[in-house]
Amino acid sequence: MHSASSGSDDSDPIQKILKWIADAGINGLGGLPSAEQVAKDHLSKADNVEDAIDSVIAWRTTYAAGTGFITGLGGIAAMPFTIPVGLAASYALGANTAAAVACLRGHDIHSDQVRTMVLLCLIGTEGENILKTAGITVGTKLLQSTIKKIPGKIFIEINKKIGFRLITKAGQKGVVNIMKIVPLLGGFIGGTFDSIFVHGCGKTAKRIFS
Repeated sequence: MHSASSGSDDSDPIQKILKWIADAGINGLGGLPSAEQVAKDHLSKADNVEDAIDSVIAWRTTYAAGTGFITGLGGIAAMPFTIPVGLAASYALGANTAAAVACLRGHDIHSDQVRTMVLLCLIGTEGENILKTAGITVGTKLLQSTIKKIPGKIFIEINKKIGFRLITKAGQKGVVNIMKIVPLLGGFIGGTFDSIFVHGCGKTAKRIFS
C-alpha cells in the first residue's frame, strides 16, 4: 500500500515536475526501460547485487554521454512543465539510475518514501545533507527499515527542498550559455555534463539505499 507521505500537490508546478521525474525514472519513458527492468537485466549478467549496481551506473553514465539519448526517450515533449528538454532528460535518466540501484538493494521503489529518496539522489551530497538535517543517517543498514517510519511532514519538507534545488539548477546559466556560444561543442559539453550528473546520481544512490 502506498503511503500519503510524499506531500505532493498536483496544483503546485514544482511538485508536477518532481512527479514527472519520479514517474519517468521509475516506470520508464519511451526508450527508457523501467527501473525494475534495468535492475533485472543487469542482475542477470552480474555475479552479485553489488556488481549489478556498478554495472547499472557504468552503463547509464556511458548512455548519458552519447548524443541522441534525449530523442531516444520519446514522449519527452509532452512534459507538463517548462524546463529545458535536455535537463529534463538528464533528470529522468538520473532518477532511473537511482531507482534501479534502490530496486537492487531491495527497496519498494513504488512507495512514496522511496520515490522521494530517488529524487534526493538528483541533488547529490545536498540530498544527503537534507536527510541528516531531518535526523536520518545515511549509509547505515537501519535506513531500509526506518524509511517507512519517517513522519509524512518530514517528506513534505524534503520534497519542497528537492524542488527548490532542481529548479535552481534549471535556472543556472553556465553550461547553457557555453552551449549557445559554441554550438559545435554544444553536444560534447552537454554529453559530458549529463554523464557526470548521472554518475553522481548513481553514486549517491549507492550511499542512500543501503
